[in-house]
Amino acid sequence: MANVSDLADQWLRLDKDPTTRAEIQSLLAQKNLDELGHRLSTRLTFGTAGLRAQMGAGFARLNSLTIIQTSQGLAEYLLSAQPNAAAHGIVVGHDARHNSEHFADLAAAVFESKGIVVYWYEDIVHTPLVPFAVKTLQAAAGIMITASHNPAWDNGYKVYGSNGCQINSPEDTHIAASILLNLEPQTWTSQANSLRRPVLTAMQSQYMQCLGQLPHLPEAGDRSVRLVYTPMHGVGLRYMISAVEMIGIESGMTVVDQQAQPDPDFPTVKYPNPEEKGALDLAMSTADEKSISLIMANDPDADRFAVAEKVTDDWHQFTGDQVGVLLAYWTFSSISWQLTTDDIMLTTAVSSQMLSYMAEAEGFKVRETLTGFKWLGNVAQDLKEQGRRVHFAYEEALGYMFPSIVSDKDGITASVMFLSACSSWGSPWAQLQKLYEKYGYFETTNTYWRSPNTQKTQSVFEAVRNLEQPFPSHVGYRKVIRWRDLTNGYDSATEQNIPDLPTSANTQMITCWLDGSDSDDGIRFTVRASGTEPKIKLYLECRSKHQDSAHKGAVEALQYLRQTWFHDPSLKIEDRFADA
Repeated sequence: MANVSDLADQWLRLDKDPTTRAEIQSLLAQKNLDELGHRLSTRLTFGTAGLRAQMGAGFARLNSLTIIQTSQGLAEYLLSAQPNAAAHGIVVGHDARHNSEHFADLAAAVFESKGIVVYWYEDIVHTPLVPFAVKTLQAAAGIMITASHNPAWDNGYKVYGSNGCQINSPEDTHIAASILLNLEPQTWTSQANSLRRPVLTAMQSQYMQCLGQLPHLPEAGDRSVRLVYTPMHGVGLRYMISAVEMIGIESGMTVVDQQAQPDPDFPTVKYPNPEEKGALDLAMSTADEKSISLIMANDPDADRFAVAEKVTDDWHQFTGDQVGVLLAYWTFSSISWQLTTDDIMLTTAVSSQMLSYMAEAEGFKVRETLTGFKWLGNVAQDLKEQGRRVHFAYEEALGYMFPSIVSDKDGITASVMFLSACSSWGSPWAQLQKLYEKYGYFETTNTYWRSPNTQKTQSVFEAVRNLEQPFPSHVGYRKVIRWRDLTNGYDSATEQNIPDLPTSANTQMITCWLDGSDSDDGIRFTVRASGTEPKIKLYLECRSKHQDSAHKGAVEALQYLRQTWFHDPSLKIEDRFADA
């Protein structure tokens, strides 16, 4: 490995951005070798999520140079892998974060320099508009500059394939290899004979036309829904306004003024993620002032969707699973008269099992995938090619996909469908209780621990695997009835113990099924290492015929796991459980 001084010289030779050059020069003047080592001795790793990292100078940060290098590698990969990629073009969009427009412009300049047509979004867009344009324009690929709901100091580079889905393996490894072969910057500016094609107005119009063709939209005269909406300092407002105007309920929407306009510093929230504790506090106070009982929120790039409702005197924030089940039931009700075995909905291995129980009762199929829309989107495409009809897909992390619009999560489409459902149901909370009565109560308790580093994360998982061989016989007083380890490729319930989901030695993921008790029907939980953040995530669910016993089972299981599997003091549980 080169020493820090040599790496700094290499950086200063390659980087033409005065801001990041000055950062490295300042660290050199301070002789801050530790910080220089952190920034320069490792390189950002390109994966299926593209890139997501803190902005700043260095090969390990996101900045002008690493954006150019990544774009050069992606461009060369596309030109070698796809005939006519240059003519088919690439879609480029960006959100409102710091440097997003600048990074998008640099990426577009690289593609132009390679002779690739650029379908250019001239202003901020919500992330789903990129895969929508890839599909509509039949582009070779698409990129979105965004870090979604990450902190303000982060940004990212998200890549979609020609099918309009997030890229998956092994495509990511091919792109990563191409990046390493194209590290010398070839251009820092747009070409005089620009290959940019502005597409914002056309794509926004076509997107809204597609939303207008969704099933089960409100009928005239049935549009009395009132809601408070927050785009969480992001890009969602203009799209949400267009959506509610389209379905005729714009007069019922109140916007949280303090969070209405894009602000890359996200000044009113600790984290701009609707899942985080306190993120909806301003929306709740606004709703209380206006005597409104329904809140809807998007994250800053508007691909996620969150809901809260005031029930009696307390606010209930719906989990991603609860919203997913409600949207699935609304979708089912629009197709129930024509169901066949070819009608499918998708969910992930860490989401609630309630959708599967609903499907079994109602006569449609459910397919589980690994976590993430790189799986949900691509599996939906594969099933479509087989003649199947995928109507809806979701994962518990507030992501909902309607494949007729885009093959990725879309917070605006989800908002339209949820508002349509509310115009019929009235209270989504009341509707959820009806579904629990019909299909059983499913108490989900999802949380995470922040881990200090990947080594600690790996040691936690290895300690769990070493409890017993080939797997623990019990978790607390409950017997383990099935154990699936997608890292080691083991499933106790399948023939030859081979899992029916893809395995990877590079990811940590264990799922455990526990038997029922006198008061519930059993527990399933999954622990996995996040692929984008330093977190160990837990997804736990207890099913019962009664709400209290489902809750009791989930709470007891979480307490046991905290005390035994995740007791290491360097692991910090999320804030809402910190004092529990």
